[in-house]
Amino acid sequence: MTGKLQALIEEKGVLLADGATGTNFFNMGLISGDAPELWNEESPEKVKSLHQSFVDAGSDIILTNTFGGNRHRLKLHDAQDRSRELNEKAARLAREVADTVDKTVLVAGSVGPTGELFEPLGELTHKDAVASFAEQMHGLKDGGADVLWIETMSASEEIKAAAEAASQVGLEYIFTASFDTAGRTMMGITPSELSTLANDLPSSPTAVGANCGVGATDLLFSILDMTQNGSTADGGNIAVIAKANCGVPRVSGDQVIYTGTPELMANYVQLAIDAGAKIIGGCCGTSAEHLEAMRVAIDTHEKSGRPTLDAVVAATGALVNPISQAGSSDADKSRGGRRRGRRR
Repeated sequence: MTGKLQALIEEKGVLLADGATGTNFFNMGLISGDAPELWNEESPEKVKSLHQSFVDAGSDIILTNTFGGNRHRLKLHDAQDRSRELNEKAARLAREVADTVDKTVLVAGSVGPTGELFEPLGELTHKDAVASFAEQMHGLKDGGADVLWIETMSASEEIKAAAEAASQVGLEYIFTASFDTAGRTMMGITPSELSTLANDLPSSPTAVGANCGVGATDLLFSILDMTQNGSTADGGNIAVIAKANCGVPRVSGDQVIYTGTPELMANYVQLAIDAGAKIIGGCCGTSAEHLEAMRVAIDTHEKSGRPTLDAVVAATGALVNPISQAGSSDADKSRGGRRRGRRR
């Protein structure tokens, strides 16, 4: 059976996902160190207003306020036993907004990493990870999520556990990784390895891709790595997601400022389409204003040839983290020497 996300891709060709959750909440009064997920109960109108701004800007997909909604992350706020409850609340808030518009807007249940290391490096077992993810995902499903959005992953073990949980819950799912460490995830996955990982899962994701990292240019290089052979996985039936941070983060005092303009993010959108992405959005720093420009870029873009690496740099700026010649793809080989990145 075709899931709702797959059907919407087939209908529209390219979908616009939403923007940042955490960085926008900070502008709305969230204090650093507090759990955004608790706002689903304490400040539901603020959560809904952010969703509404993304829908008004033209998003086809809005992500629930549940990135850190698993029991391991909630434990930091003494809320580990409230995972299912808070996720259900979050999905209901997003559902309320999505159902008020005359077009199809999908609610994607955001599922971030546990923050724990798997055995043997740490104490987290596969069984416990699956149980934690399933608990969160059941809440998202109960609240009306259309698709499970597994994001900002760095370890193959965690992706496999989250995918297994999604299969148990019975919802369509996607996964994205953050390639923020020398052109790889923090735990060593390369963009081109995502297709192998997706093909080895018991049930196939609708889409895979990249999110977060250190800026649009670096993320576009990762997308080019993924699509260098003309497809990602499952014979090309799995779509590609690009959800880049809004430009390059700069630290100013106790603030992190994202430098991307609406024009830069519009350029990034059009390059991502030409690179093969079917779902495009923004991660950290991306506001409704950026999304408005990205919506126009999707609607007015005439697809052209696959962009060169030089064309990407010319349109969106220099790579933040060039990598070594050890990579296997053209994008890898162009990078030069690299560092590390962050989250949504």
